[in-house]
This record gives sequence, structure tokens and C-alpha cells, in this order.
Amino acid sequence: AYIGLWIFLLCLEFNFLVVKGIFMDKLASKKLCADEECLYAISLARAEDDYNAPDCRFINIKKGQLIYVYSKLVKERRAGEFWAGSVYGEQYEDQMGTVGYFPRSLVTEQHIYQEANKTLPTKVRHELVI
Repeated sequence: AYIGLWIFLLCLEFNFLVVKGIFMDKLASKKLCADEECLYAISLARAEDDYNAPDCRFINIKKGQLIYVYSKLVKERRAGEFWAGSVYGEQYEDQMGTVGYFPRSLVTEQHIYQEANKTLPTKVRHELVI
């Protein structure tokens, strides 16, 4: 029984050492969406330049790539203007469905599906690294 308890405590300590939370600053406090859940596309945009994601909140985009836009962050002081979207097109099938942020300045809206007239608070997610 003593050995079992020792192994349990060792595993518990190991888990605390391996898993740690990483706090990431919010990009904005509010976002604009077409619906309460930000599930429906607002527009379709075309990337004017390549963009390499700096962390897991963002998506990589290539010049010429089409992107569905689902939300637009409300710009705050000294912050960049970011939109959230997902790449579109059969040649990017492995990336489709992954939603992430990208700079608004790198895209041109090609088609507006609906107005982003719902202002919603953004949420902070804590990412875990194992």
C-alpha cells in the first residue's frame, strides 16, 4: 500500500510539473458578429499578402487565399484590428474549418453576406501545454 501511495504522489507531482497554463492577452474586449454565437459568415475576403501566425490564436494565410470572416474585433487603443475567419477552397482542405485571427489590413472583402450588427464580449481562453 505504501508503494502505491508513493507512485500516486509521484504521478501527481509529475502532472503539476508537465502541465502549465499560459495566459495570452486579449486582443479586444468586444467583437462584431452576425449572430449571437458568431457561427454564420459575415463575408468572404481575399488575402492581399501572406501572413504567418504568431501563436495558436491566429491562422496562417497565403496571398490570394479566400477566407470566411465570422467576427470582427472592435479595435481598442494601441491594438491592431483583427478579424476571425477560416480559409476557404479545396486546395486548402487540410486547413478548412480552423478558425483563427488575422490582421484586417491584409484582406479585402470580396462579398458581404450579412451585416455584423451584434456586439458581443470576447472571452479569454487559457491554453495548456503538455
